[in-house]
Amino acid sequence: MTATAAHSETLIARISTDRAAAHRIADALADSLDPETSAISLFESGPSWVVEVAYHDAAARSLITSVVTDTAGAAGDITFSTIGTRDWVAASLEGLKPVRAGRIVVHGAHDRDTVRINDVAIEIEAALAFGTGHHGTTSGCLLALDAELKKRRPRRGLDVGTGTGILALALAKQIKRKVVAGDIDAVAVEVSAHNARLNHAPHALDLYVAPGLRHAKADRPGHFDLIFANILAGPLRRLAPALARALSPDGTLILSGLLAMDVPGVIAAYRHQGVALASRSLREGWATLVMKKGGAAQRPRRPA
Repeated sequence: MTATAAHSETLIARISTDRAAAHRIADALADSLDPETSAISLFESGPSWVVEVAYHDAAARSLITSVVTDTAGAAGDITFSTIGTRDWVAASLEGLKPVRAGRIVVHGAHDRDTVRINDVAIEIEAALAFGTGHHGTTSGCLLALDAELKKRRPRRGLDVGTGTGILALALAKQIKRKVVAGDIDAVAVEVSAHNARLNHAPHALDLYVAPGLRHAKADRPGHFDLIFANILAGPLRRLAPALARALSPDGTLILSGLLAMDVPGVIAAYRHQGVALASRSLREGWATLVMKKGGAAQRPRRPA
């Protein structure tokens, strides 16, 4: 989740429904709301699935209600609430325990003594951006990175939708090279810069604020040999041409933010761009895909 520090409170819309409806609602809200003043999360809660929207413009309430009603009808049960920004930060810090993914350990300041001598340690403050390593999507990407680094050492990395910068930092600290990292949310980019300084790596990230790859730092055809994109299924499908174009011929693309039901559509979108599935994993109901370039796109037939 992201929030704008200039606001003293955050408005929350919470929609509880079944998994299929939650997926449809999240995609519809992502297409309808302003990403600079709102953020959407999707998760399982007991027998139901929940879509949560954090936003700051009170006028968005009617739009959210309309989108949910049009998408799911009575199946979307909406509740609205308000939280203070400080309360949100405090709530984020509760129960923050170290997370291990191969050699990588993500921890808060209160757990520095749990770091072992050979760990690749990343200290993250659970603040106003998504990505502390505890969510199944983030830990899935970290495990995919750990597996990739056992095979080869990338030289040019990109993290699209960086959040707290955790994935970009995990890569930069191990390859000892600067990693390009961007987010549509300026607050998330500020948090990433803060986390880089916190981890004694102030120059590890080459940050930008822009949607997707719409920045000169990211829009570099065939340049990146490792790309992360941990976002929702809809944006991942739309970004398929841009991500495939930026990936080097021998590059690896790590995608997450996907429910199991999202996987076939995302794989098909990237196959059309010549990027094929190399492996997949599932953690806490969330899928992580490792994709490689190579002959998956259909070629036009030659005339007889």
